[in-house]
Amino acid sequence: MDAQNQVMQGLFARKSVRAYEKKPISPEMKQAILQAMMAAPTAGNQQLYTVLDITDQALKDHLAVTCDNQPFIAKAPLVLVFLADCQKWRDAFLEAGADPRAPGVGDLMLAVTDCCIAAQNAVVAAESLGIRSCYIGDIMERCEEHRQLLGLPDYVFPAAMLVFGYPTEQQRQRAKPDRCDLADIVHENRYRKFSGADLRRMFRGRTEGRGYDDWMAAFCQRKFNSDFSREMTRSVAAYLKAFEGQRS
Repeated sequence: MDAQNQVMQGLFARKSVRAYEKKPISPEMKQAILQAMMAAPTAGNQQLYTVLDITDQALKDHLAVTCDNQPFIAKAPLVLVFLADCQKWRDAFLEAGADPRAPGVGDLMLAVTDCCIAAQNAVVAAESLGIRSCYIGDIMERCEEHRQLLGLPDYVFPAAMLVFGYPTEQQRQRAKPDRCDLADIVHENRYRKFSGADLRRMFRGRTEGRGYDDWMAAFCQRKFNSDFSREMTRSVAAYLKAFEGQRS
């Protein structure tokens, strides 16, 4: 890697940050992040997303609770909710007298992709400005409450939330967690299913000194089998009803 390439440096250094200095993000910095977000690749130049800039402190406080009780969300100087938006194009088609079909799950998946590309542009832009960030997947939970709280119509799905701020010194010094080896992530031409031995090798550096079976069982219980994971699955299924021709 070219040591002088600041974009590459930022990508390799970037890590999730959940503790911020009590320092606001200036309007100019915020505008730069949002403009970089808008420059992201998008399917057919449709920009299948809408972004909510959460400036109401009471709303931030509420989201800190509904998004798995994470107080740092309420303290972040910038909170953005990225909505996969299939509603605005449907409305635009209807306004023109066109006869659009109802959006389906394929449309939703395309919009989620657009959404996440735009979100990552915002992350990279913020990183270049010394502003750190953290993705909040919990915005996909509690469909009924978040739908009402954020005023979401049927064909709009909260794909991601990002919080931004200037990191504390402790966060600046904290090491970035290790990733898997490249060869375990990049497969040539076709998917390769891992053997048990491959899996044990892949996660050998992640088990914090514990045995594979013990660490993996605990991680499964803490993440995959957790109440928040089950709620996320239930909630996303509720959002999907509209895209499957149903009404929740």
